[in-house]
Amino acid sequence: MINPPVIRVENLSLQYRDAAELSLDHLSITVCKNDIYGLLGPNGAGKTSLISILCGVFGPTSGKVTYYEDSRPMPPARVRQVIGFVPQEYAFYQELTPLQNLEYFGAMYGLSIKEARSRALETLAILGLQKAADSPVMRFSGGMKRRVNLAIGIIHRPSVLFLDEPTVGVDVQSKHAIIRHLKQLSRQGTTIVYTSHHLAEAEEICNRIALIDHGKVIAEDTLEHLLATHRQPDLAALFIGLTGEEFRD
Repeated sequence: MINPPVIRVENLSLQYRDAAELSLDHLSITVCKNDIYGLLGPNGAGKTSLISILCGVFGPTSGKVTYYEDSRPMPPARVRQVIGFVPQEYAFYQELTPLQNLEYFGAMYGLSIKEARSRALETLAILGLQKAADSPVMRFSGGMKRRVNLAIGIIHRPSVLFLDEPTVGVDVQSKHAIIRHLKQLSRQGTTIVYTSHHLAEAEEICNRIALIDHGKVIAEDTLEHLLATHRQPDLAALFIGLTGEEFRD
């Protein structure tokens, strides 16, 4: 049984001002409920541009994005309430503690003071940060900061979560904690859209994958079907086979 769509992207194109070429070129994908959907591709393929549009940072040049809830199109105001975004860059206040950061961002998402604090303490415990809850984030290791970044993105319990390189530069323990929690969120009903250059990690957690290059989808399916169709042993081989070996800047 195929789960209902949560995001449908239709013929999406994007051309930045003064750019000679399209960053996204009539791109279409469908993300279904409970997917851990991997958006993968070389540098400059269009992944960040696509996620920016999906998160409402800016609009496309043409085409459309539709979000669904209970199989009905979702109004834009509702979309902003149900999505969470964990960027590659740190998105918190370094001088504040993780608890203060989470309470602040929880309030921005409309949580009451009591609810924001309760969820903050719960999330910090899940991600192994409870002992550092009252220490300034600026003193944290890279792995701890990544976990704070994730905690901020999920404090309001989004039904759709976007992740841009969520484990880049982290220690093994932090990576394990982040991946473990993402799988738990998926089991609890969160739809996850994930982009990373860590192909082994993507192979481990994604149930569907779209390979993007030069702003176009060049392959989209379950990993099992993609490997069988292209006769490749793993995701890394599939990636190189479809996007080539030349360097990308």
